[in-house]
Amino acid sequence: MVHHSSFVDDEGITKACGCPLLPLKSHIKGPAPVSDQDRTDIVDEAITFFRANVFFRNFDIKSSADKLLIYLTFYINVALKRLEGCRTLAEGTKAIINLGLEKVPVPGESGFPFPGLFALPLSQPEAELFRNYLKQIREETSGRLLSVAYRPNGTPNKWWLAFAKRKFMNIIVP
Repeated sequence: MVHHSSFVDDEGITKACGCPLLPLKSHIKGPAPVSDQDRTDIVDEAITFFRANVFFRNFDIKSSADKLLIYLTFYINVALKRLEGCRTLAEGTKAIINLGLEKVPVPGESGFPFPGLFALPLSQPEAELFRNYLKQIREETSGRLLSVAYRPNGTPNKWWLAFAKRKFMNIIVP
């Protein structure tokens, strides 16, 4: 059974492209509201549920936060693919930084992995707001992923990096 997001009530939360801009426990600047450090956020959910959700080919969407969970699951899959050949935490950090420097496409642009999942932006400011949110959430996810993909001594955690070989929703990771 697919794990769904617990953020089902998106009332009062800003949306862009039909996606709620959920609060993050983040020090990274961006459009996301700041969440309490002791509360679970969408990045925590994505990392926690990744190893279960990556096995599914279909994902039943029950709330708009599930769309963000799908996007983050795919992003974690891409990040693990980049970390696959990195033998140390330093190499992994460099690979993740390079991934973070790549252009973040939004719905309607080439390279966006899920056409039809999110609504097309109605204006250029909405597209930029969504791009900046995705960039912020990707950076936050990358930082937290490094802490689980590598052990405290800097060696790879094979129980995480083994999932780089999986295809999420039958999408081949470039």
